[in-house]
Amino acid sequence: MLMIRYQLVGKKHDHSFRIILTEKRTSPHGKMQERLGFYNPKTKEVKLEKERIAYWIAKGAQASDSVWNLFLKNEVVKGFTSKYHLHKLI
Repeated sequence: MLMIRYQLVGKKHDHSFRIILTEKRTSPHGKMQERLGFYNPKTKEVKLEKERIAYWIAKGAQASDSVWNLFLKNEVVKGFTSKYHLHKLI
């Protein structure tokens, strides 16, 4: 299954993210199929390939929860926010 998710890039304490299309089982730092955009949380800069993202979602690719919420915020897709939780050890 194809997955759209973040790939961490940048310097230590100055992270930025690539938005990539990859196989779900592979590591985010492994082989990617296509680069779909860029996100810098510090400067709030976002660059998305909207046509390619829509194409891959139509083909069945699924976005991770945080990437899906970024797409909603930038009006790439329509729908509801996806809630993701940090798992706590009891």
